[in-house]
Amino acid sequence: MEVKIEPSWKEVLKDEFNKEYFAALTAFVKDEYKKGAVYPAPKNIFRAFDLCPFNKVKVVILGQDPYHGTGQANGLCFAVGDGVALPPSLQNIYKELESDLNEKLPHRNGDLERWAKQGVLLLNATLTVRAATAGSHQNHGWEEFTDAAIKALSEQRERLVFILWGNYAKAKGAHIDREKHFCLESPHPSPFSAYSGFFGSKPFSKTNAYLKVHGQKPIEWL
Repeated sequence: MEVKIEPSWKEVLKDEFNKEYFAALTAFVKDEYKKGAVYPAPKNIFRAFDLCPFNKVKVVILGQDPYHGTGQANGLCFAVGDGVALPPSLQNIYKELESDLNEKLPHRNGDLERWAKQGVLLLNATLTVRAATAGSHQNHGWEEFTDAAIKALSEQRERLVFILWGNYAKAKGAHIDREKHFCLESPHPSPFSAYSGFFGSKPFSKTNAYLKVHGQKPIEWL
């Protein structure tokens, strides 16, 4: 099957594109776009991969679903398009970022493309969603596809940082070799759980400390 995705990822995931589940997933997603509004825009479905080639990945942040509100989802987990109001989880991520690094963000841009281009794979478990219907594209094959991406990173790369916020991300982290990679786990940044241990978890400084120890350039989070 011909899939438009960044070349290094296309090579790494080539076996997935020929599996029955992926053909069924493709048919399902195409039909959903025909029937009504689906997010993100088709060109942004694989944006997380396109901005962060396989061999450039240094950090992986796992999300669950794209945002299902108009104009929000842009293909990167937790991110929204430039000029779009920051959702509560992203507001809390920015609060923790400022507290962790003891600096103020110089902007309120929620796109997060600047992170992706530095090697932060901002990967949702499910890459599409029907408008106004949270979780509507779960259990149609996306999870198997994104599991394959995580397994490939775990097996073929070394010394990556995986940031796992919330129980869903922690469960998806079962595919990660913890002997080779550094996993940071905490509650989800959602307002329902952020005060249960997300605030104060310092994921950004801990990530950079690990990268520095292993001779890699830290992420410019701000």
